[in-house]
Amino acid sequence: MQALTRSEPGIVAEIDAERSSNDSEYIRDLIRREQERSAELEAVRFALIEGESSGEPRPFSADDFKKKMLTAHG
Repeated sequence: MQALTRSEPGIVAEIDAERSSNDSEYIRDLIRREQERSAELEAVRFALIEGESSGEPRPFSADDFKKKMLTAHG
């Protein structure tokens, strides 16, 4: 793995803009955001697979759905 130093332009700009107080904080924030993004992407993939596995699609009418909900829940 290549070491990152403060001389990397993106790190310098981020720290100079005071969004991070030091190199380590900036790198930890990048890793945390990437982990969050990966988890969100995995959740979307899972939902897509679940939807595809749920069977044939059925017609949907937004108006009928609204009427049904209003009848059931006032």
